[in-house]
Amino acid sequence: MVNYAGFWAYKFYISNKGYMMSKPFRKRHWFLKILSYGLYDLPCPINLSVWWSFGSMLGLCLTIQIVTGFMLSFYYVPHADMAFDSVIYIMRNVHKGWMVRSIHSNGASMFFMCIYIHIGRGLYYGSYLDKAVWNVGIALYLMLSAEAFLGYVLPWGQMSYWGAVVISSMLTAIPYVGQTMAEWLWGGYVVNTRTLTRFYSFHFILPFLMVVVVLLHLFYLHEKGSNNPLGVSSDSMLIPFHPSYTVKDIFGFVCMLFVLMFFVCVKPEMLGNPLNFIPADSMKTPVHIQPEWYFLFAYTILRSIPHKAGGIVAMLASILVLAVMPFVHTGKFRGLAYYPIHQMLFWAFISVFLGMTAIGMRPVMEPIYTVGQILSVIYFGLILFIPLSMFMWDKLIFKYA
Repeated sequence: MVNYAGFWAYKFYISNKGYMMSKPFRKRHWFLKILSYGLYDLPCPINLSVWWSFGSMLGLCLTIQIVTGFMLSFYYVPHADMAFDSVIYIMRNVHKGWMVRSIHSNGASMFFMCIYIHIGRGLYYGSYLDKAVWNVGIALYLMLSAEAFLGYVLPWGQMSYWGAVVISSMLTAIPYVGQTMAEWLWGGYVVNTRTLTRFYSFHFILPFLMVVVVLLHLFYLHEKGSNNPLGVSSDSMLIPFHPSYTVKDIFGFVCMLFVLMFFVCVKPEMLGNPLNFIPADSMKTPVHIQPEWYFLFAYTILRSIPHKAGGIVAMLASILVLAVMPFVHTGKFRGLAYYPIHQMLFWAFISVFLGMTAIGMRPVMEPIYTVGQILSVIYFGLILFIPLSMFMWDKLIFKYA
């Protein structure tokens, strides 16, 4: 990898040395310099495809969620007796409140659609070999998952309440201190108003911490530069980010907003759970408790292991295993265009992921339970076998090419 940003800044310095020493340049605002060197004139490979636009879409999703969440906070009341009614008030009485709330709730689904495609692109094109960028991205995904869970609890519907009970009770599986940690989080011995207030505070603060981590993610990305679909060196084929990729990103924004507004205006509750139209009732447990669709693959792994602590560890490992991939595949990556067998394995992994999502929607019964266990084993097997076998393929095949 080459320090693209440093190379481009040096090139700009040499060609504009006289002007840079002049007084007007020294007075230019530092923020404009950062935008110029780190975004507008950022050198990028010439052959980036549309799959590289999903990173920018994630930034747009985060902005939309922060703005709409701030607007909803004007009317939301974090109290167990008033939270559900405040959401209904927003939907019925606040001017365009139904639209703002629907954008916020469906925006979370769009966020996860984009991030799963973004991670899939990283797996397919070997972005995980840049360890700093990849690991910060995994931290962002974990923060997004926590943020989505906290937000899902806030409407205080029947599924929201029992989802909070099930997920927060996982802390009790931690030896010695688990019960104490759970009671601290609850603010008592059960999920109650204090729990809702704390979840609301965390849900409000966490996005701003995510912004800081996003900037760190971009810093590491711009330090070495993006990879490309072929996985080959592109030092002699660099072009500025603007206008080539700003046009692509704007087109991606339009497409993403079109899909989002389709859900908002046509199918606002398509991705939700109908039980959340019922106020939370601590005396009536739903027959089938399930998370939102973007957590169903992890939920399938959780319930595939009978032991509580083992299921929690396996569920966390389904995400943290991504951090192991750069250490499993330590060779030179040439892009999956050079690995036809591994392309099939990659799409098999995507099929397993979708199958686990479908299994998570079903109640725990045979043969659903057994199929979920089989898919969970295949999930971990493929995600570790693909980079390892590519490394071995490099050693055996490309060594003699």
